[in-house]
Amino acid sequence: MKKPVIDERLLANFSIALEAVIANRLRSFLTALGIIFGVAAVIAMLAIGNGAQQEILEQIKLVGVNNIVIQPIVEQFEENVGEESDLGKERKKFSPGLRLIDVASIEKNIPGIAKISPEVVLETNIVYGGVRRSAKLVGITPAYFDVLDFKLDDGRLFSEANEIKGDPVCIIGKAVQRKFFPKENPIGRKIKSGSQWLEIIGIMEERLVSEQSISKLGIRDFNMDVYIPIQSMLIRFKNRDLVTGYDLESDESSQKNPNYHQIDKLVVQVAESESLNPTAEVISKLLARSHNGVVDFEITIPELLLKQQQRTQNIFNIVLGAIAGISLLVGGIGIMNIMLASVMERIKEIGLRLSLGAKKSDIVNQFLFESIMISVSGGIIGVILGVILAYAVSVFGDFPTVVSFASILLSFGVAATVGLIFGIAPAQKAASQDPITSLRYE
Repeated sequence: MKKPVIDERLLANFSIALEAVIANRLRSFLTALGIIFGVAAVIAMLAIGNGAQQEILEQIKLVGVNNIVIQPIVEQFEENVGEESDLGKERKKFSPGLRLIDVASIEKNIPGIAKISPEVVLETNIVYGGVRRSAKLVGITPAYFDVLDFKLDDGRLFSEANEIKGDPVCIIGKAVQRKFFPKENPIGRKIKSGSQWLEIIGIMEERLVSEQSISKLGIRDFNMDVYIPIQSMLIRFKNRDLVTGYDLESDESSQKNPNYHQIDKLVVQVAESESLNPTAEVISKLLARSHNGVVDFEITIPELLLKQQQRTQNIFNIVLGAIAGISLLVGGIGIMNIMLASVMERIKEIGLRLSLGAKKSDIVNQFLFESIMISVSGGIIGVILGVILAYAVSVFGDFPTVVSFASILLSFGVAATVGLIFGIAPAQKAASQDPITSLRYE
């Protein structure tokens, strides 16, 4: 029977607090501004941080897991320091460049290799139905799809016979399909690349690649690529390993640094993450030996670089969250200051309530309710403003943002807690007033 009485008293105290907040709408709003901007800052900052984290994870997927990337360096020469540079008289060391023989050597001699994927890339024009478009022709092995986690949207992968014979077959990217075959199924159709007609046997799933990933990681727009078996590339299009020394010398007159590498990129997938650095060192020594001591290749481990970037981003997120959290703390202090000032302004009201039979707990509840209402309403407005800010950054700043339910719950919970904690001192001060003295207060 006592519970309804307690509920009625609480409801009455809540009603009085609500009336006080409404009666002083402008002051209540100004008091809540600290909470509003604090909550909005927390949500927006965490959304930006989550967006950056998601982009890093997408980049890791694009470069593959546990991958070592080896890319050739075309420009090279050697001369003695302090002597006159005369490349015509200096004898340069010969390197055969990055070749399929290196791929076989790495696969045979280095343990712990899961898969290895060489690539030969050729700038070309794709022609079909009177339409011509520049694209990249990429010679690959079947391991390419596993290493980079590529999947087909339609059709099939290259067969073993396609690989051995160097058949004129291809798999096209999604953007190529949209460009040349907007209203028909391209499977079984033939497109022309250079002087060769290629039969389309598959279509890749679309891969979303941001401009940031393209510039930072050197990733192509996979959707505009045309993939063929690497033997088809070497037999039907270009095999730089067959270029003779005479050809290179004759090319130097028109091209200062001709590309003599047979393959343009080599991706080695390691079975264990712990073996990435040791394996990269062994690969470097093996290639240097087979290239006659000429370091005409560059080895990178994208996953480690991205994970380091991810750790840096985590620290940055914590700093941003802490800075935004300070705004909530300042907002709480503002609530306490205004509530203390409100207590001094309403001493007569407090004395009148106490003289009419209100308990000290009623006064405490009244001022706590006021403080919590200000912080909760500020929290709601802050959540809405934070989501709008995150969306605006995503749209106008061309930067991905991810607003999570956890960040909303966290910031709103902190706002309500701040109102409760910083409302206790003013509430206790109000309840400690002497009724007689309060009624006489001018």
